[in-house]
Amino acid sequence: MKGVFESVLVVALVVHVSLISVAFWRVWRGETVMDRLLAADVIGAIVLAVFILLGLIHGNELYIDVALGFAALTFISTIALARYIARRRVF
Repeated sequence: MKGVFESVLVVALVVHVSLISVAFWRVWRGETVMDRLLAADVIGAIVLAVFILLGLIHGNELYIDVALGFAALTFISTIALARYIARRRVF
């Protein structure tokens, strides 16, 4: 049963990495700035899921801690970029 769970996790990891490439394409070729910002936020969420999957695959809690820090950083950067787009200044 453990082998099936690990193989499902590896397949999920491959799917998430392929989704990152699709979202990166949207960042690269997005039609509007907000479209690109949303795609960058999606990349952050998917990378967060990748860290969680890596933590489950390797059985290491450090990946979960890194994912929590990355989630906070992604949230702050999204807010800062949205504010910059709206007002053309950061603060």
